[in-house]
Amino acid sequence: MLPELKKSGATFVDVRSAGEFAHASAPGTINIPLQELGRRLGEIPKSSPVVLCCASGTRSGMAKLLLKKNGYREVYNIGTWGKFLA
Repeated sequence: MLPELKKSGATFVDVRSAGEFAHASAPGTINIPLQELGRRLGEIPKSSPVVLCCASGTRSGMAKLLLKKNGYREVYNIGTWGKFLA
């Protein structure tokens, strides 16, 4: 599913902390920590799919709920950011 989402222009967002992201991250992802997501929604287009990740899937699950509540239609929680590397 990830290759298809990449082809469709999806935005890939890692919601881990800036420190976690700096230590290790997947190419092509942007870092918007969960606690900043609400005030940074303008950085994520609503016109394309959004793929969320974190360390385990918990924070990205909360991020998915926030995005859906704010009108994002196509949102995916893939759990751990390491899946981007697979």
